[in-house]
Amino acid sequence: MFVLVVGGGKVGYYLAKELVEAGHEVVLLEKDRARADQIADEIGSIVLAHDGCEGKYLGEAGANRADIVAAVTGDDEDNLVICQMAKHHFDVPRTIARVNNPKNESLFKHLGVDEIISPTRMILGSIEQDIPVHELLHLGTLGGSDLELIEAPLQAGSPAIGRSPNDLTIPEGCALFAVVRAGRAMPLRADMTLAVGDKVIAIGRAECEAALHSQLMGETEAVGG
Repeated sequence: MFVLVVGGGKVGYYLAKELVEAGHEVVLLEKDRARADQIADEIGSIVLAHDGCEGKYLGEAGANRADIVAAVTGDDEDNLVICQMAKHHFDVPRTIARVNNPKNESLFKHLGVDEIISPTRMILGSIEQDIPVHELLHLGTLGGSDLELIEAPLQAGSPAIGRSPNDLTIPEGCALFAVVRAGRAMPLRADMTLAVGDKVIAIGRAECEAALHSQLMGETEAVGG
């Protein structure tokens, strides 16, 4: 597999290094000459000291035959531009972008970036697992789609307590498919009665969340604490 990595920061460096060690063909674009030379000294002559935001340099790096372009610079705008050029000018089948500001995620998805990696979202998700919450938890995004994997921890006062899934009005475009109870995961059955402490797992688009929250967690004002 040929992977074109743009951005020679720590993420780009370790990504390229791991890919090379795994036997993949890799080219890394890093616009800072000194940094590019440093990386080349450490992992070999796979580095081009050019700005990946410029189409001619993406072309020189082989974007027209890349299986994947991974834009992992520290700048969201640069990463979006790189993925847009890769997808629409070089017909790269799969683009991956690092997104630093979670508010930019929907824009990246809307503009067709195949996969986004959000360090902020990942850390936030990890923190949310360990603190009492009264909100839906985002477990991740399904690759290549705008579907979110969501966890709803049911607490006292939830309108879903004592009801079955069939009693709930689930928004269109969203599905409940599993529940975690007492540390065990199980399919969400129609005859199941939801209880305090259950964690209901759902999948759906972001626009479904308000209705999903109302059904499983209650209105924000009532449970926000």
